[in-house]
Amino acid sequence: MELAREVVPGAARIGVLANSSDPKAPPQLQELETAGQELGVKVAVADAHTPDGLDGAFQMLAQQHINVLIVLQTSMLLTERRRIAELAAATRLPTIYGYREHVDDGGLISYGVDLRACFRRGAYYVQKILSGVAPGDLPVEFPTKLELVVNLKTAKALGLDVPPMLLARADEVIE
Repeated sequence: MELAREVVPGAARIGVLANSSDPKAPPQLQELETAGQELGVKVAVADAHTPDGLDGAFQMLAQQHINVLIVLQTSMLLTERRRIAELAAATRLPTIYGYREHVDDGGLISYGVDLRACFRRGAYYVQKILSGVAPGDLPVEFPTKLELVVNLKTAKALGLDVPPMLLARADEVIE
């Protein structure tokens, strides 16, 4: 939520693209709604249960005149990242994502875990299990590396000036 307001200073209406049929979505949505209340921001939620629901979700968000959009970290929304980037560009919505893959495919900004590092770590666990370690004996690990990625090409297309301090904090800037 703070990143969204940094990208669009003074944003009073923040949209959230969700897929509530994914179990990862409700906790994320609740966290964003709580943060919105604390910041005095109106949060508008559009739910797309399937890829076919994306067009309607973006239309609904555009009609609500949101200033910036946050896309939740769900499997379907990640899979549909190219289409989401196209819809965000068509509706001229600055959009924040949780995975860099969205930004690699035309999204504006992401801040979240490095999925590639997570997959590599998963391979380590598979190797341990195949070597005979009981899965219950392995510790649960949470990702510790977060990355901030900015796509300046998308920012220019949207007519946005990315704050210099945000660019300085970025792990990667795509030009």
